[in-house]
Amino acid sequence: MVFKRRNIYALILLVPFFWSCEPHNTEYDSLEPIDQVSYNFHIRPILSDKCFACHGPDANKREADLRLDLESSAFKVLKENPGKFALVSGKPEESEVYHRISSLDPSEMMPPPESNLQLSEREIALIKKWIEQGAKYEPHWAFVKAEKGKLPPKTEWTKNELDQFTLQKMKEKGLKPNPKAESYELIKRVSLDLTGLPPSPAILQQFSDLDESGNYEKLIDNLLAQNSFGEKLAILWMDISRYADSYGYQDDNIRTQWPYRDWVIHALNSNLPYDQFITWQIAGDLLPNPTKEQILATAFNRNHKYTEEGGVIDEEYRVEYVLDKTNTFSKGILGITMECAQCHDHKYDPFSQKEYYEFFAFFNNSPEKGYEGDVSISKPAKTPILWIEREDLGGILDFINYPDTSKLSVSVMGELEGEKARTTYILDRGVYDAPTSPVNPSTPASILEFSANLPQNRLGLAQWATNRDNPLTARVFVNLIWQEIFGTGIVKSAGDFGMQGDLPSHPELLDWLAVDFMENGWDIKRLMKQIVSSATYQQSAKITRQHLNKDPENIYLARAPRLRLPAENIQDLVLASSGLLVNQVGGPSVKPYQPEGIWEAASSGRGVLATYVQDHGKSLYRRGLYNFIKLTVPPPKAIIFDSSNRDRCEVGRGRTNTPLQALVMLNDPLILEASRVLASRLMTQETESKTAIEEAFLRILCRPMSSKESKLLMSYYDDQLKRFQSNPSQIKESLEVGEYPLEEKHINAETAALMQVIVSLYNLEETITKI
Repeated sequence: MVFKRRNIYALILLVPFFWSCEPHNTEYDSLEPIDQVSYNFHIRPILSDKCFACHGPDANKREADLRLDLESSAFKVLKENPGKFALVSGKPEESEVYHRISSLDPSEMMPPPESNLQLSEREIALIKKWIEQGAKYEPHWAFVKAEKGKLPPKTEWTKNELDQFTLQKMKEKGLKPNPKAESYELIKRVSLDLTGLPPSPAILQQFSDLDESGNYEKLIDNLLAQNSFGEKLAILWMDISRYADSYGYQDDNIRTQWPYRDWVIHALNSNLPYDQFITWQIAGDLLPNPTKEQILATAFNRNHKYTEEGGVIDEEYRVEYVLDKTNTFSKGILGITMECAQCHDHKYDPFSQKEYYEFFAFFNNSPEKGYEGDVSISKPAKTPILWIEREDLGGILDFINYPDTSKLSVSVMGELEGEKARTTYILDRGVYDAPTSPVNPSTPASILEFSANLPQNRLGLAQWATNRDNPLTARVFVNLIWQEIFGTGIVKSAGDFGMQGDLPSHPELLDWLAVDFMENGWDIKRLMKQIVSSATYQQSAKITRQHLNKDPENIYLARAPRLRLPAENIQDLVLASSGLLVNQVGGPSVKPYQPEGIWEAASSGRGVLATYVQDHGKSLYRRGLYNFIKLTVPPPKAIIFDSSNRDRCEVGRGRTNTPLQALVMLNDPLILEASRVLASRLMTQETESKTAIEEAFLRILCRPMSSKESKLLMSYYDDQLKRFQSNPSQIKESLEVGEYPLEEKHINAETAALMQVIVSLYNLEETITKI
């Protein structure tokens, strides 16, 4: 018996994967010889890491009045060394930069020893070669307008333009693409990517032969047309928009922003073009004759934390809210770290503190207040408020799922105009009560000049962001979608396209995708279909020794990635495969099973969220997207599986592999309940235990069992059956988990044994991994 149990444990622990923080990776880390040194791809990353802190954009920290981020400054006569130059084109021996970085004299070497920074021999050699080749500067790649370059050649393997770029890069790195994945692997993969749900046995049967002409495209179109598409992609946007169901801070009371989530799902399912999608969210209230739907979209800006603590200073928190709006837009839409210029000029990127507050000015005329009273007079929305009436739910807002008859209130945007408009000032060191010089709304010149023809408000900002000449917006979004599908973006640092961010692994592909996205109406579903239709996406995830030796991180995509599902989709998979999932789109957030005392331990004891009141019935079986998020105590299971805590804008999640995750999968009441419910249903439908196990395996792993797996699972089932037959008192105890009704006819040893087999299936690494 012990041996058999060990066998099933071995099955559970098959092929563990480890994710950890990885060192900064750039093109110059490669040991391949470099013929032509590029400032953008080889030199700037070195200077940004090792030099810009003292010789970069931040005037307050600049040493020797030398800027190495600007060509005009780098070639000037040195202020402290007349007759000498930091750089002399073609002459490294006459260039002080090379002299200082290669010096062994502590009084001369750069970076200085006390900085704890040091250039490697390879980095020094690269800078020397760059100077020899003329020390040519280039504008930062992300701040240059995206253009379509020449397409690499087609081959028999390539299915669309994406493959032409990826195959070219594979060849450059000495890699070959993997064979195509099996049909069942691809069906599961694309179902999880587009809907977040596993394919049903019926879908697996219907599309079992994806090689048949048009079958794969039909499957993609079918998935894109489902409401679950919007629910899946909405998870990313909830992270970006820092959506939560409470205000945060100490008292952390309830708010009703969930109609905004319903709108996001509706907009994604309706395939609202991305330029309109962000325009409505940034400035829907400023559109001509805005509808309630367009105003509701502006709740994007109001999802930040609000204080309801007594004794706070109204203006301090109002400024804090505007800072949050500014930083969310810059990171989530533009992929830049503008927040670094709140207190001083940016140390690495060409953003001054003045430009930061010009950007801040776009959001500074909302009539919201910093403080509207303490938790004793808390309301579920803050000024300005959109009131949603019953007639709205039958009309323009019919996508909102709200069966109640009472009015809904949502925090949205408004604009102060004329004499009521605020003047924006640069804040000394970013402090709310230290205004200095006044500024007008504008954008960083290094990205794209703000046209005088645009209105100086949020609508003008949205039009600037979606302008064809804006180098960031489309690049950032297609990179986010690439990250959603492949696990890592073409730019790994999805929230930082600046100097300190990662370089794109496929720069020509990124630009081609961004331009193609704009040329085709900012069509999100088309972009998704384009990616999942590629041969690159359809490869097997099998890992070879060549892959591990040449590309262990799968940067060059010679295989499909193996990625654990997001926290919400793990819950979705369990519910869908067991038949428990309630397919209801939208509506208020729900409170599922949760360990006792977690909220209470971190609560002030005030407000309606002081204690956790679990929901019942159908609310227990909703998708993970709808789980109630309290900012001070996010859902523990989701956090264990690396979800965002939603207190600020996030554009990507980490992936960890911890013992806590295994403990959750083995002990979570929802997983145990789902296993019991599925076991009960299968024992009712099937007369043979082997057939029931085969059906469970197909539902959960989305593929047929091998004969070896069948023998192992049947052995485990027999082992558990003997245990329950020998200990009848354990049967009901094992089955009595969760609130779904347990019928008397299902309280037997066979159902209990099958439940244990299903629990083991849910705990397989393959189950919760997209392969």
